[in-house]
Amino acid sequence: QVQLVESGGGLVQAGGSLRLSCAASGSFASINGMGWYRQAPGKQRELVATITRGMTTHYADSVKGRFTISKDNAKNMVYLQMNSLKPEDTGIYYCQGTIVTMLPRSERDYWGQGTQVTVSS
Repeated sequence: QVQLVESGGGLVQAGGSLRLSCAASGSFASINGMGWYRQAPGKQRELVATITRGMTTHYADSVKGRFTISKDNAKNMVYLQMNSLKPEDTGIYYCQGTIVTMLPRSERDYWGQGTQVTVSS
């Protein structure tokens, strides 16, 4: 069974920084891409950043220049360094992974439980 577990959320003042981590565990063949999404109260879940197996990154316009996504393929982990945080960055941050499993072979998205990030003004 594949699991994604996030850590690193918390409360920070505006202008501060946080680093989120996500670890993938379980039985799988490979991870084809990972990402971070967030959901603010009363809003839909939105993409924050993604990174492919080949390390190509993509960011939402709202976080470009402030957030950095990175991945450690050997450890099956993805990170999100968040700098210059703003109150509007507040929300639950979810880790996502496109993971290939065997027996039977399948490729699908898995999600973590989420970690709360709160930015105070």
